[in-house]
Amino acid sequence: MRFSLAATLRPRPGRKLPEALRAENVGSLTAALSRGLRDVAFEQLVARIDTGPVHLGEKVRVYFDGDEAFTAIVEAIDDARQEVLLETYILRDDAAGSEVLRRLGKAVERGVSVRVLADAFGSWTTRGSFWRQMRQIGIQARLFHPFWSHVWDHLVRDHRKIIVIDRRLTFTGGMNVGDEYGSPWRTGECRWRDTHARIEGSTAWEMAVVFREGWVRAGGENFGIPAQVPSKSEGARILVLDARPGRGYAETAAVLAAIIGACQRRLWVTNSYFAPRRMILELLASAARRGVDVRLLLPGASDIPLVRHAGHGCFTELLRNGVRIFEYQPAVLHAKTLVADDYVSVVGSSNLDVRSFHFNAECNVLVLDDETGRNMAAAFEADLQNSIEIKLAEWRRRPLCHQCRDALARCLTPVL
Repeated sequence: MRFSLAATLRPRPGRKLPEALRAENVGSLTAALSRGLRDVAFEQLVARIDTGPVHLGEKVRVYFDGDEAFTAIVEAIDDARQEVLLETYILRDDAAGSEVLRRLGKAVERGVSVRVLADAFGSWTTRGSFWRQMRQIGIQARLFHPFWSHVWDHLVRDHRKIIVIDRRLTFTGGMNVGDEYGSPWRTGECRWRDTHARIEGSTAWEMAVVFREGWVRAGGENFGIPAQVPSKSEGARILVLDARPGRGYAETAAVLAAIIGACQRRLWVTNSYFAPRRMILELLASAARRGVDVRLLLPGASDIPLVRHAGHGCFTELLRNGVRIFEYQPAVLHAKTLVADDYVSVVGSSNLDVRSFHFNAECNVLVLDDETGRNMAAAFEADLQNSIEIKLAEWRRRPLCHQCRDALARCLTPVL
């Protein structure tokens, strides 16, 4: 008899993660995994930590180019027959946003139910006429935590990037809806480097459950999601790592710690806003010391320079412990990904900073799949060709004014 999954959030709000499974302790469990990340006990461990289902038989495609990602997204919207759910931190009224709005409007004309949720702070430059047009054509739209109605919650932001089509197909990753991410309709030359994933299967059902949480929090009407019968087919295996204040932060951190602890050959991390807590630095350094090829790919130019300097403040320690650090040069790097041993991949919205683990609603997917892992590793290597490696001896000789900015920004890490 096949069991079904109820449409409830996992991990549950208020859950206290068992002490042995916490990020600072999970290393003792991963040390016993003889096959590392490929050990069946690793999958069981991360499922215990998160308590969410591991979705089986998922079809995954990862996009490293905005043109390709946005083309796939609007094609999926055009194919929608019942429902489109769109949740994003930034929804601009530029060429990309206008094209997405046009496609959503066509979907409404076909009888598709369309809900759009955008963060009020992230989308503060979007004109009111854009939201009015959206509602006039029949799209249900909400803003998350507008300042005038959530004065005491203004630090809590919705940083997720989720699109769900008919609860069978979902997109998630680092891309918001805006021209700078490289949409085909952009008018300028600004084109950031980001990563987004398309997932077909029951993961989309769980993403709808995640969307509903933010939707209701933003004042939207609750809507039903029937229970899901898990697939038994072959394909990628996916665990959704979702968090917001009061739920999921400790679990996401512990899963990341488990990946780092179980990794045996190489751990390659791409992150756009790198201002990590002390524990992350220690985990990365420990992996490098035991012989893992640990590499960080970080922005060479950032839209938030203060955060970049906060990351610089911990380079010396990481380099001294054998972690290799690269800074991407051609454009602003906005991706938030990880690939370990060409098998485990993480794609999502979380940065390695305090905000992503204390104040933001975030969503990531953990993918267990050889093909996805190889594609992620190949993209990482391609990005390294356009990056500059930071060497310890040269880094120590950087100008004094640079060192002072790094030290000051590092002190501000808890509030960035």
